[in-house]
Amino acid sequence: MGATEAAKTRGDAAVGADPAAGGGGAALLGEPTVPVRAGWTVGLSLATLAVFMAFMTPIQILLPLQLERIDPQDKNTALSLVTGLGALVAVLVNPLAGAWSDRTTSRFGRRRPWTLGGAVAGAAGLVFTASQHTVAGVAVGWCLAQAGLNAMLAGVTTPIADRVPLAQRAQVSGWTGLMQSIGLVLGALITTLLVTGVGPGYVTLAVLTVALALPFVLRHGEPALPRELRPAFDARAFARSFWVSPRRYPDFGWAWLSRFLINLGNALGTLYLFYFLADAVHYADPGTGVLILTGVYTLSAAATAIPVGAFSDRVGRRKGFVVVCSVVMTAAALLLALLHTWPSALVAAAVLGAGYGIYLAVDQALVTQVLPRAADRAKDLGVINIANSGPQVLAPALAAPVIAHLGGYTGLYVAAALVILLGGLLVTRIRGVA
Repeated sequence: MGATEAAKTRGDAAVGADPAAGGGGAALLGEPTVPVRAGWTVGLSLATLAVFMAFMTPIQILLPLQLERIDPQDKNTALSLVTGLGALVAVLVNPLAGAWSDRTTSRFGRRRPWTLGGAVAGAAGLVFTASQHTVAGVAVGWCLAQAGLNAMLAGVTTPIADRVPLAQRAQVSGWTGLMQSIGLVLGALITTLLVTGVGPGYVTLAVLTVALALPFVLRHGEPALPRELRPAFDARAFARSFWVSPRRYPDFGWAWLSRFLINLGNALGTLYLFYFLADAVHYADPGTGVLILTGVYTLSAAATAIPVGAFSDRVGRRKGFVVVCSVVMTAAALLLALLHTWPSALVAAAVLGAGYGIYLAVDQALVTQVLPRAADRAKDLGVINIANSGPQVLAPALAAPVIAHLGGYTGLYVAAALVILLGGLLVTRIRGVA
């Protein structure tokens, strides 16, 4: 047996019988054809749950509480500063981690080292944030957490493009996308009911981030990237690779812009949810209110994400579903704009969840179909993910003056509705995906 054949045999043995693991360079760069198993999807979903629980729970609950105690008179500005800086770190780290993931030749594969390493680094950042008592300290801690968590995100988003055939892609994306909402619910339960105090909430999230990443990392192998397939490193070429020309790849450009606008509208609507309940709805316990609304939202998203994802796979169409979900989400934002009552907030949460469930499943599948090169999947998905994290930078800068000078929360949710609708309509400009 030659050296190449021996290396291939070792790679196949490392991934065992997992059909999603494949083997060799062809499996890494070719279009996946072998259906993934339920256990693989469950493992990836748990790792994705870890990322988004660690991302979203601090933004929705822990950071507002922590900053309100530190600076009660200027809590909105402090929250905008901290979340904006964290999102800026995410914009930079996610595509960088993705690019290095594409080039990783570890015998454990390209994605798993980044998944576990990012989980550990993100957990350390959360623990550091818990110990801070100034706005500057919280900002530094949150940026550290975002850096680790975005390295982990690079490891958990790309396996769908790497391993899942088109006929399964929206359904698997529905499961992993649903983890965003479930992460909010579990995180809210943990930080409002199961543990007391901001510090213990951060520490518990840190432990769970690592624990939930381990099943996928330890149980589901992947083939290593052969060193001969890794291009020689050139700093200028590496830097240029982060610009994906919308003229050369127009479908990628339209998918990026559509996602950016929909996520910007969603960020405008959710960033101040805790304060919206406290200041506009006058709900007695805003933290519990966020938990209830998130639970309604999640149940509604679960009702649409998986079945609509499966239906999208069956009919082989994506764009129409994205347009429909944007219209539904627009209706939810307008409801929040017009009525500042607890019952209307519950209805809006259900409507928004239904729309976002469709979006989570179908848009992620659509994005994987417009990636320019198989060898750069993680890097290009990192560029796409700027459309997720970039709005977190821009939304605070837009939301604060809108609330202060352009109609308060009514103006904020009208703006969110218009941005979401425009994002959904722009997806129709994509030509290479039905």
